[in-house]
Amino acid sequence: MNLNATMLGQAISFVIFVWLCMKYVWPPLTALIEQRQRDIADGLIHTENAAKELDIAKANGAKVLEDAKKSASELVEQGNKRRAQIIEDAQAEGVKEKARLVAQGQAELESERNRIRQELRAEMSDMVIATAEKLINRNLDTDANRDLVNKLITDM
Repeated sequence: MNLNATMLGQAISFVIFVWLCMKYVWPPLTALIEQRQRDIADGLIHTENAAKELDIAKANGAKVLEDAKKSASELVEQGNKRRAQIIEDAQAEGVKEKARLVAQGQAELESERNRIRQELRAEMSDMVIATAEKLINRNLDTDANRDLVNKLITDM
């Protein structure tokens, strides 16, 4: 009986110990385990969401990069067109300026020719008058007049 009473006492102690453990130790442990499971599940969900967001971000990044490349190529193309237009305008302006300068030079040349012609006419008329005076002052010999005219022509 001694053996039975000891076993009975140990069994009662064990039941009290299990009851105390289930009452005070087990609930916090299960709560911690459940919290840890929820945290791990949330972490997995967040990881999956982050992976999906990363894929979306990569797709958006690729789209943005493609759009930026298109935009850059359009800007380069517009710049090339604008450069060609500016060069064309400058060439046209240069041709106009050249034509204007040539016309101005020709007008100045014609003006200078006319001025020189006027001066030559004035000198010629002065010479003719001087020759006529010399012819009148000399005797009216035709050979002398011819010699004088020939001399004046060679002097010119």
